[in-house]
Amino acid sequence: MGYKNFSKIKTVYFIGIGGIGTSAIARMFLLQGKKVSGSDMAESEVTIALRKAGAIIFIGENVRNIPANCDLVIYTIAIPKDHTELAEAKKRGIPVISYPEALGVISKDKCTIAITGTHGKTTTTAMVAKILIDAGLNPTVIVGSLIKDTAGNRTNFIAGKSEYLVMEACEYRRSFLYLSPKVLVITNIDADHLDYYKDLDDIESAFRELSAKVSKNGAVICDFSDERAPRAAVASRGRVIDFGGFLTKVPKLLVPGVHNKKNAAVALATADFLDIDLANAGKSLSRFSGASQRFEFRGKAKNGALVYDDYGHHPTEIEATLQGVRELFPTQKIVVVFQPHLYSRTKQHLTGFGKCFALADEVILLPIYPAREQNPGDINSEMVVAEIKKNGKSAYFLQTFAESARKATELAGATDVIITMGAGETNKVADILVSSK
Repeated sequence: MGYKNFSKIKTVYFIGIGGIGTSAIARMFLLQGKKVSGSDMAESEVTIALRKAGAIIFIGENVRNIPANCDLVIYTIAIPKDHTELAEAKKRGIPVISYPEALGVISKDKCTIAITGTHGKTTTTAMVAKILIDAGLNPTVIVGSLIKDTAGNRTNFIAGKSEYLVMEACEYRRSFLYLSPKVLVITNIDADHLDYYKDLDDIESAFRELSAKVSKNGAVICDFSDERAPRAAVASRGRVIDFGGFLTKVPKLLVPGVHNKKNAAVALATADFLDIDLANAGKSLSRFSGASQRFEFRGKAKNGALVYDDYGHHPTEIEATLQGVRELFPTQKIVVVFQPHLYSRTKQHLTGFGKCFALADEVILLPIYPAREQNPGDINSEMVVAEIKKNGKSAYFLQTFAESARKATELAGATDVIITMGAGETNKVADILVSSK
C-alpha cells in the first residue's frame, strides 16, 4: 500500500462513495479538511448527508468525475474489476486502494476493537461504541449502519480524540485481514459469502488468520458454545475470553431477542477487558435503542399496523429477528416483506429460507436484489415462495414495492405488525407504508 497514514493526502475520490463503509471514511476525511468527491449508482440518505457535509457526489460512473489533482482513489470491493473509473485512475497513475486496505491504514495507529462474525456485527459494534462513549473514552467509530452520535444525528462515523477505534469488520473476501486488532470479537461463524469461500472450513480459516494478528496484550472475545469460533480464536497470542459468561450480567434491553442478549454479552465482555465498570456498561446497554435497519421502528401504516425495518438477509438472522419480534408481539399477526439479497446466497440457502419464517404469519417475496451479481437463470424468488409453502406458511411473490406495500396492509390489521427485511431495497416498502397515511 505504501501508506503509514493519510496525513499528506489532500484530495480523495471514492468509487462507491454511498456504501455504508466507504462513506464512513469519506466522512472522516471531510472532518480532516480533505477534498472529497466520489460516485455511486444511486442517490441515498448516505449520499445526501455526505453532500451536505461538503463532498461532491456524482450519480453514475464517468472517467471525467475523477479530479485532475487527485492524490488517492478508494474503491468498494463490490464494484467489478473492469469499472471504468477504476481503470482510469490506474491509467493516470493515481494511487488506488480498496476500502479494506484503507481501514487497515486507519487501524494501524489505533487501539483497534474489531467486531467480526457472520451475524450481529453492526448491533454489537454500536453497543460497544455506546459503552465507550458513555465511559468518556472518546472512541472513533466506524459502523455498518446509521447510529446516533452524541448530538443525536444519524451517522456511520464518529470522530473520536482518543487511541480507541471501534469498528465493524467484514469477512467478505478476507477483507478484515488488513486490520491490526488489539481486541477481536467473533460473534459467531456461520456459512455465508459462499460465492467467495469454498466452505465453512475456509471461512473458519480466515477468522483464524485474523486471530493470529492479535498480540499478547490483546484478546479474542467469542462464544465457547459456538462450534468454530473458539477453534479460530486459539491462534491468538493474547487472551481468549468466553462472552457466554457475561449473559447473566445483561440488563433488561430495549431491543428484543436472544440474539441481542448475546450481542450485549459481547459488549460487556469487551468492556470488562478494557477495565470499564460493568455496572456503568450495563446502564449504557439498558439505554441502547438499536441501529438503523436493525428491527427499526419506522411508524404506522395507514390502517394502523406497526411498521418495522430490518437488515436480516441470512436465514439465521431472519429466524433470530422473528424470534425477537414474536417475543414483543406474542398474539399479533406478523407480516414479513422480504427481498432476497444475491442470487448465490438465495441458491445456497434455499432450504434455510424455506424454514426461517416459521414465526411469521404471512410472507411476501420481492424479486432477488442482484447487487454485484449477474442473474444465473437458475434461482428466483418464486422458488423461495415454494419452499416457504412446503413448510406450511402462506407466501406470495410480488414484483414491485408498491404492490408489496398494498398486499401487506391487506394482510395486516390495525393491531398487527409489518416488518420489511433484506439487505437490498426493502426499506422502500417501509417508506411507502409509513408515508401513505
